[in-house]
Amino acid sequence: MNLKSMSQKVMAILALSVLLVISTFAGNTEAASSVNSSELVATAKDLIGTKYRGGGTTKAGFDCSGFVSYVYNDLGVSLPRTSSGMYASGSKIDKSDLSSGDLVFFNTSGRGVSHVGIYIGDGKFIHSSTSKGVKIDKLSDPYYWGDRYVGAKRIADVTVAVNK
Repeated sequence: MNLKSMSQKVMAILALSVLLVISTFAGNTEAASSVNSSELVATAKDLIGTKYRGGGTTKAGFDCSGFVSYVYNDLGVSLPRTSSGMYASGSKIDKSDLSSGDLVFFNTSGRGVSHVGIYIGDGKFIHSSTSKGVKIDKLSDPYYWGDRYVGAKRIADVTVAVNK
C-alpha cells in the first residue's frame, strides 16, 4: 500500500468518525425539540400522591431525584441520578427568570444541594417529599423551602415554555 492510499483511508476513517459523532448529537436535538414544558408539567402532575421511597425511581415510590429523573426520562431526556449531579448539569437560571420545567434545588441537609424539584410556574414546584410523596409546594414557603433554596438550572434538552 502506498502512502497516498493510506492517507486517503485515514482521512475516510476520520470523516466517518466525525459524522458518527455529529449524528449522535443531531438525534438528541431532534428528540429534545419534541419535549415541551407543558408535557413535562402534565407528566409530573400525573404522579401527585405517589409515595416517597428512599432511592426510589419508579411509580412504586420516588425519592426527589428519582422523581425528577423519571419525569424527564419519560419524555426522552436523561439526567444524572442525584440532586447534586443534576445541579452540576444545565444552565444556571436566576430565580426571577424561572420557567416551567426548570429544576429547582434546595439544601435540606446542611451539606449543599440535597433536594430537587421541577418548577411548574406561579411560584410553585412539584417534588417528592419525605412526608407526603409527590406534591406541589410554594418555592418561597416562609416556613421551610424559602430559606433552603439554593438555585435553579435549565436543562438544555427541554424546550421551556413552549405550548403546542
